[in-house]
Order: sequence, then C-alpha cells, then structure tokens
Amino acid sequence: MCDKKTTDDFIDHNNLLTHPLETFDDMRQRCPIAHSPDNNLNKGWWAFSHAEVKQVISDEKTFSNIVSTHRSVPNGLDHPEHSRYRKLIEPFFNKAHIKAFTPQCQRIAKRLALTVKNQKNVNVIANMAEQFSVQVQCEFLGWPDDLHEPLRRWAHDNHAATLAGNRPAMDEIAQRFSGYIDTLLTARRANLAQVEDDVTNEILSATVNIEGRQQPISDADIVSIMRNWTMGEIGTIAAAMGIMLHFLAINPALQQHLRDNRQDVPEAIEEMLRRHGPLVTNRRKATRDVTLGGRTIKAGELITVNWVAANRDDGVFADANEFKWGRDQHQSLLYGAGVHVCPGAPLARLELQTMLQAVLDHSGRFTLTKHKKPISAHYPASGYSALWLDFND
Repeated sequence: MCDKKTTDDFIDHNNLLTHPLETFDDMRQRCPIAHSPDNNLNKGWWAFSHAEVKQVISDEKTFSNIVSTHRSVPNGLDHPEHSRYRKLIEPFFNKAHIKAFTPQCQRIAKRLALTVKNQKNVNVIANMAEQFSVQVQCEFLGWPDDLHEPLRRWAHDNHAATLAGNRPAMDEIAQRFSGYIDTLLTARRANLAQVEDDVTNEILSATVNIEGRQQPISDADIVSIMRNWTMGEIGTIAAAMGIMLHFLAINPALQQHLRDNRQDVPEAIEEMLRRHGPLVTNRRKATRDVTLGGRTIKAGELITVNWVAANRDDGVFADANEFKWGRDQHQSLLYGAGVHVCPGAPLARLELQTMLQAVLDHSGRFTLTKHKKPISAHYPASGYSALWLDFND
C-alpha cells in the first residue's frame, strides 16, 4: 500500500532526469496515485496508472482543465467555452486541410532528409527534428521563414524556464511570443488583400458564439491559440522524431522492415510512441471531493496525469515495454482522450509519417554514433535533448 506516501518516498529525482521511463514504471507499480509536496514535481496529486488517468481525463465535470492563472485557449478551458473554440479549431485539421498541406509537408521533409545523407555524427535533434517541427508549423500557419530560428530558441528558453521554475523568465518568454504574433497580425491586417488564404487568415476572420452572438476572436485569444499550437508542435513533434529515430537506430531489423514494408510505417509510429510518448503530463483541478485509486482528492486540488506511465501499463498493454505488431491502439492515450483529445492529431500523424518516410527514402541506413551517448531530455520534456546518428549508404 502507498497510502499517505508521497512521490518523494518513491522517486529519485536524479534518476527521473536520466531514466524517466523506468522511474515512471516504478511509480505506477508501487504507488499509482501519489501526492507531490515539493517543487521537484508539479505540486498536488499524480496519476500514473491507465485506469486512473482515463478516469480523470474522461470526467470533465469533476476534473477541470482550468489550472493556470493565464487563460489558455482551447485546452485550458471547460465547457461550454471550450466547445466553442473546439468547433472553430477542428476544421483546420479535417481531411481537406490535411490533403492540401501534404505536398508542402513532403517537400520540407525531403529537403531535411537529404541534408543528412551520408553524414556522420549528426545531432538529429538540432539538425533535423527541431528544424522540421518549426518549418512545418510556420508552413501550415502561413508564417514567414524568418520566424524559424526565433521560434526554435523560444521553445528552448520556455523549456529551460519551466524546468527551473523561473516565473519572471516564463512571463518574459510569454511576452516575447505575444510580440511575434502581434507583429504578424498587424502586418496581416494591413495587407489582408495581398495575402493568400491560410490558417492564420482564417482565424483572423473567424468568429465564435459569445452570449448568443457571433463575435470576432480577441487578439489575446488568438495569441493563446497560436502559443498552444506552437508549443505543442515544436515540443512534441521534435521529441517524437527523436524517440523514433533512436528506437530504429538500436533496432536495425525493424528499421529494415520499414524500408521493405512502407505500409507498416503508421502502425510502427503508433507503437513506438505508445511505449515512449513525446508528451509526459497534463494537469487538471478537482471541482469536488472525489476518490481516485483509493485516495481522497479534495475540491480545488491539482492532479497531474502521466501519459507516458499510463501507456506503459502492463494491465492494458501486455509486456508494455516491448514493441509489438498488431496491438489494439484504441486504449492508447498518445493523443489523449475525452473532449480534450488532441484536435491536431491528424496533422501530427501526417507530419511524423511523412518525415520518417523521407528519412527511410533519402537519408540512408542510420546507427548511433559511437562514443556519443544520447542525452535524455529533462522532465517535463520527453525524448532526447541530443541524439547523434551516423547515416550510411
């Protein structure tokens, strides 16, 4: 029993930074619902097992998404406001938008894959994964190329400030992003007729139902939408690429199988990212006293759901640490579940499949660079902060 135990009783915080998967597995097995009393992890309750995580994310009335002091659109909202913005956002990820964006995504992926062909000692996080994530984000939204590097640096600074718990730095970084978008929106409005239709223009001209009337989206909400999209895109897509490339580098038979059986790429991606997810946690707030996994959570207390631990639950996925063909992925929480399931999942799947196919097509067989160990990303990020690969004929 782990009653009245806390995360500090089970987690070695140094081990968390270097061996996150093993740490989360151990926590799920020993104390699936635990309390974190300090600043080493998010304060409040933690859910590590699949059943409890699924309970939290499926009951939006009991577990609110409004957990931040800053407004976050749409994922930090509850019904009915959340539903209004989801209705606005979801069409951007429909089949028509995804089909239209596919050639652009393929062009970016091929260009980056060719840059590493026959190269040795390539840090694929900095030179491929992060580059791909910022470039496809800007291309999808219709943003200029000169935002690529500022956005990449912004994502790094945001992670560092979050890891350090540096609130003044986090506020400055948020303002920096607002400045990027404010400048962009001002230029768009001044030249609206000269700019082709794209996602940014569609959002600028969109309306939402507020108190029975269709009203334009405020600039503050547009910035919030763009910030959430950008952080999700750059952070999770880059992490996912690193996770997949590392797994295929240490599993050459699987890498070769995918070269010979391209139709299996989508299934392989889902399974690789189920066992090692690119997004670690999200938070909720209890709206009432509730029992979760035998522990009593009081109204107003925070609970962090751990996606990585839940997706490695052997009670749902037999031998969960193993890569297995033919798994039923319906229970996978890779893109969440419930009303807050990731609206951008179709775009993410397109991007990951396109980039991996491009590497298999154009970059050559790849292996880990000898004498350079991969560096795990520090919590709350996932994947690798640096990963060196050799690409061969």
